[in-house]
Amino acid sequence: MWKFKEFDRLTTLELFKIYKLRVNTFVVEQQCAYPEIDDKDLQSIHIFDWENDDVLSYARLIIDEPVHIGRVIVAPAQRGSGAGRVLMEKVMNYIETHHSHTPLHLQGQAHLHDFYASYGFKAMSDIYFEDMIPHIDMERPAFKAADQF
Repeated sequence: MWKFKEFDRLTTLELFKIYKLRVNTFVVEQQCAYPEIDDKDLQSIHIFDWENDDVLSYARLIIDEPVHIGRVIVAPAQRGSGAGRVLMEKVMNYIETHHSHTPLHLQGQAHLHDFYASYGFKAMSDIYFEDMIPHIDMERPAFKAADQF
């Protein structure tokens, strides 16, 4: 079941499972010691697929100008299943419905360039290393009536 929630509407179990997935992936699996949990969570819309009291995929939207898409993640058991595409379609549809007038920004891992480009994002930086992982900044203009996901 897909959920779209502001921080203060998350249940404690949902928040725990979101943080567990994010820390296990971005800190433990990718071996990056950094403060994964930050104040931006408080101002974000949290979009996630919830099944059997677990998070299957997740992204957060920081509602600003531009809207920032971050923490895009798919649980290990779901990787390779197309769950990332479904997640991005949910994210893009939410933005189109609620924030269509605002351009979009993301800081993605460089190996996902083509994936994000398929949603209209264009590289705005050279590849750079953050926490020893190649990243790239990408942007997308605000939605037009003809855009569909």
